[in-house]
Order: sequence, then structure tokens, then C-alpha cells
Amino acid sequence: MIRLTWVQPEDLVGHELRQAAEDGREVTEIAARWQAAGGHGAPTRAGASPEAPPVRLRRLAEDLLDELAAIPSPLAEPATLAEIVTACPRWPSQRGTATSGTRDMDRMLGAWLGRAAGCVLGKPVEKIPREGIRAIAEATGNWPIRGWFTARGLPAEIGRRWPWNRRSAVNSLAENIDGVPEDDDLNFALLALALLERRGRGFGTDDVARLWLDELPGGRVFTAERAAYRNLLAGLEPPAPHDSGTPSTATFRNPFREWIGALIRADVYGWVNPGDPATAAEFAWRDARLSHTANGIYGSMFVAAMCATALTASSAEEVVASGLTVIPPDSRLAAAVRQAAEDARREPDFERVVDRLHARHGELHWVHTINNAALITAALVHGRGDFTASIAGAVAGGWDTDSAGATVGSIVGALRGASGIPEGWSLANRLSSSISGFDGIGLDELARRTLALRAEES
Repeated sequence: MIRLTWVQPEDLVGHELRQAAEDGREVTEIAARWQAAGGHGAPTRAGASPEAPPVRLRRLAEDLLDELAAIPSPLAEPATLAEIVTACPRWPSQRGTATSGTRDMDRMLGAWLGRAAGCVLGKPVEKIPREGIRAIAEATGNWPIRGWFTARGLPAEIGRRWPWNRRSAVNSLAENIDGVPEDDDLNFALLALALLERRGRGFGTDDVARLWLDELPGGRVFTAERAAYRNLLAGLEPPAPHDSGTPSTATFRNPFREWIGALIRADVYGWVNPGDPATAAEFAWRDARLSHTANGIYGSMFVAAMCATALTASSAEEVVASGLTVIPPDSRLAAAVRQAAEDARREPDFERVVDRLHARHGELHWVHTINNAALITAALVHGRGDFTASIAGAVAGGWDTDSAGATVGSIVGALRGASGIPEGWSLANRLSSSISGFDGIGLDELARRTLALRAEES
């Protein structure tokens, strides 16, 4: 029997119970019924339990998922764009700050190159916990991390204890990197670019859904995106512009709706709105709500605003401050980001900063939005614009290594420009992708096409 990841009802219950604990719902009685029936908790890192359950357990799982969905969260975390804007007292005015010419191109190319480099750095150690990443780096003379991971000189016992991500070790180590390998953290950036080119700046959530169905096989999306994809095929609609509370692609049996998937889709929405974090956040909201809610959406808006600001700002602190203006200050994400930034400012040893992040957020899944956004923030603030220190910190933190590395890389790359990224992080000007029309494209061409999508100056 095929055990599909991220969609089996009996696997979703444990994740939904954990989500309930995070968003303040009282589900003790439901959890007890599930455990008494033989149900298991959330798989720690895998997307599915190894064996099919009895039919009765699957039916119970479906019933419990519906019961859990009917319990509202007591937290004041708004859903509609109007509610989010109202909740943000420092919501930025809509303004663009584009210059022209060589410097614009340098910063945009830096954003694309930075995203690619941070992603490739994190790919081979994805799913390896923090202690394993350090063990590998130390054993190969790369600690603190200052270059690509390598298998050269890696002791066999460490390789056995901490095996590489098997899909990425063949194309993301120093000895085999040849261009930019395919990755969902880059494919979603390409999709956002294609969306804006095809549908324009007035695109809607329905347009995002149609593009997914046209371009993404269901087996190439994960967690919240796979749940939303399944819901689209089942005939559910994306959320209405004004939250109706009815089941949608984002909410129906989707316990991953606050995980990192929407955050990794946001960069391009910032890049096409340089100096305008408000519009960037709005674009990200339209995209994210297809598959995410609450802090899952806020994470996307946070990153989009930071990416918009990074193209015009002079410091990582300025970028993080801009991101905070577009997320509700009373949300769990805002609290995590503020704490991470403060830790990074006060503590000179980044490993101690990460210790605090893990103590604070260690119960979250390794691809949740909140813990990874906190790590991204800490890496940016502590790195102070140093490209190597910033992406290395994001990857060494040990959660979603390629996603966090990619986001930090895109922001610091935009701050510094391609000319300010150290030569050791250069990549052949060729990106692999299964997205139509993008396989083999150069990062320079992507930068040119992104620049062409900026709003015209008034």
C-alpha cells in the first residue's frame, strides 16, 4: 500500500493536536480518545507513519480532524488583509524607492545569487539536527562554516551517524556542485515570477492555484502545499477575500497551515516592490492564503517586506524592522522575531543565540514558520551584513536548513549586491528546474526579468 506523505488522516491527527497546543485550543479529551484507540502522535521528521492503520482508526482520524477544525483558536491573530493592516499600528505607507541602472541590477542579481547560494549550502544537511551539522563541519575543517559542505575527509563513522540528505548530496557538495540544482525553495520563486509575468500585479489567489495545477505535480509539493493541492483537486475553493469560516484549501484537514511553505514563496513579491514593504506584504498575503493561515501567512508577509526593503536599505537591522511593521505585533510570530533579534544584538556568541532559540521553540516541527523565522532574524541581525556569517548561521541552526539559508541569502545578497558576495559562494550561471521555461536559465536573466516587473515610477 502506498503511504503518501502529508495526507493520510491517521498521520494528520497528531500534527493537528500539536497545532492546537500552539494556538490555544483545549483538545485534551480528543487527544485522549485518539490515544485510547491506538492513534500515534505526530511523526517527528517523516511525513507518514510506516504502516497502514486499521480501517476503524482511519475513520476515527477523519472524524477527529473535523471535530478539531470546529474548535476556534482564542488567539487574536487576524486573517483578512484589512484586519491585519488594522492590527499593525506601524503599517508602512505604500511607496517605491527604485533608482536605476547598474546598482539596481547588482542588488537584484545579489538577491537571486544569495538565495541560490544559501539554499545550496543548506541542501545536503537538510533534516540533520544541529549537532550533526556541527559534527560534519568540524570533521572536515569547516567550522565555523565558511564554505560548501564536503564529503572529502569526512570520517566514515560520522557519515554513518549523520547521513547526508540523499537527494542533495549528489549535487550540493563542494566536489559536485555544477550550477544551481533544482529545489522547491527556488522553484517557488520561479513560479512567483511566472505568475507576475502572466497575470500581472493584480493577480489573485485563484491565479496562484491555477498556476500550481498547471506547473506543479502533486508529488513535488509537501506539507501545507500538498494538503492545499489535494483540497483543490477535491473541489474546495481558496479562502474568500473576507474570511467566511467555511472549509477552504488552506484549512480543510491541513495541520501544516502555519509551517514554512508560504514563507519560502515570498521573496519575488518583495523584489518587484523595492522600498515598498506594504505592497510586497499584500502580494505575499494573496499567495500565502491558498495554503496557510495566521502565522503561516504572517511569515510570508514578513519575508516579502524584508525582501522589498533589502533592495534599498543599508543594514540588516533596518530590514528586520521593516518586516515587523507588516505582522500583527501581538502574534506569536512577532514575539518570536522580537526576542530573536534582541538575543542576537546582546549575545556575541551566535551558538548561544541558537541555544536560546532551541530552548524557546524546540517543540515546534523543524519546518514550522515561527522557529525558522526566529532563526532567520537572528542570523540577519547577528551577521550584520556579512554574507558568509549570515547564511552559515541560518544553516548551522539546524532546522529547515536550505529554506532558512535561502531566505537569509536573498536578503543579505540584496543588501550587498552581487559584487559584494564573496567569490567562494559563486555558482555557475545556470539553474535547474522542472518549471516550464526555466530549466537552465541564468541568474542574470532572472534578475533582468524581475527588474522588469517593478511598478512604474510615478
